[in-house]
Amino acid sequence: MVREQIEARGVRDPAVLAAMRAVPRHKFVPERYLDQAYADHPLPIGYGQTISQPYIVALMTEALKVKPGDKVLEIGTGSGYQAAVLAEMGVEVYTVEIIPELARSAEERLRELGYTNVRVLNADGYNGWPEHAPYDAIIVTAAPDHLPQPLVEQLKPGGRLVIPIGPPGSVQTLWLFVKREDGELDAFNMGAVRFVPLVRER
Repeated sequence: MVREQIEARGVRDPAVLAAMRAVPRHKFVPERYLDQAYADHPLPIGYGQTISQPYIVALMTEALKVKPGDKVLEIGTGSGYQAAVLAEMGVEVYTVEIIPELARSAEERLRELGYTNVRVLNADGYNGWPEHAPYDAIIVTAAPDHLPQPLVEQLKPGGRLVIPIGPPGSVQTLWLFVKREDGELDAFNMGAVRFVPLVRER
């Protein structure tokens, strides 16, 4: 998977590649999709949600440029796979999932696999997790139609935010935002993607 789907498409960060090799992806997909666990496409995990394709996980993780000890906020825990990849890289992960069943199962799965540096919160991810802010990096794994201001506010100066933005049900744009010391953002277009919509509390 790593050699043919990730390295071959330009991901070079050795820490990202090592984490992608180390995390057992098959533990994060439903049993009926086990034969596709290492294929390069998203898979359903229930509740209208998916586990992202391995290449996109690696691409977004590389764009964060995290180092061991960094504090990272993830919005959209899902099955917990992206959180595990970040945890494998030695960062402190705070991950928010709005669907209670997914939050609970991801927390159990991550604990069983020994990822003690991940904390899971069942809440509306649009609001981030202000109690532990500011964060060195923020990663959003579902697409809102605009950049959530609470996430910008919870990002450290110099921090990096990777997020897909666009209308639900169509192609979105993957953005990297880097927060300057004056609080303004530099924006970098990382290309077209397709993510499930960011679910909000009604």
